[in-house]
Amino acid sequence: MSSRTIRREKASARSGPPAPGTVLASILTLAVVLGATGACSSGGHPASTAGSPPSPTGTPTAPASSPAPRVLDEHARLTGVTVRTGSTVVVQLHSTYWSTPTTSDPDVLVPGAGGSSPAGSCPPGGGCGVSSARFTAARPGTARVTAHRSSCGEAMRCLPGQRAYEVTVTVTG
Repeated sequence: MSSRTIRREKASARSGPPAPGTVLASILTLAVVLGATGACSSGGHPASTAGSPPSPTGTPTAPASSPAPRVLDEHARLTGVTVRTGSTVVVQLHSTYWSTPTTSDPDVLVPGAGGSSPAGSCPPGGGCGVSSARFTAARPGTARVTAHRSSCGEAMRCLPGQRAYEVTVTVTG
């Protein structure tokens, strides 16, 4: 116990009982601190279940969760990625100057939601925001995801290497 804690305990002993909400607030604070330090010390992994009793037979288990979406941005330009059928591919290009990303083969990558979302605090002509699209990998094959832009800023034309976005997505079974 630190000297600061001992001084606080002595001070509270002299000042009478704590205010009604103080005890509850202290307990909640302690619970939050213990929870946070427990998560940090375990590296964010769940606690071991070695000492846990086995599940009764016949008890259904929760289905495995679907994999996290594969998110692609400007850094993936001119690369290739491989995903499994049923996976979700999300393309997020960080400027509203980009067209909404499209697929070359909608039978392989089925288009979902997409469009531009401007940022709220953007000056006019700034292009702040995101142009995005969501695709579902429906069947094995290869598709190209593309987007285009002609402006790279207010009254600023894009250089030839900055005008096109392309990623090759290979879907495996």
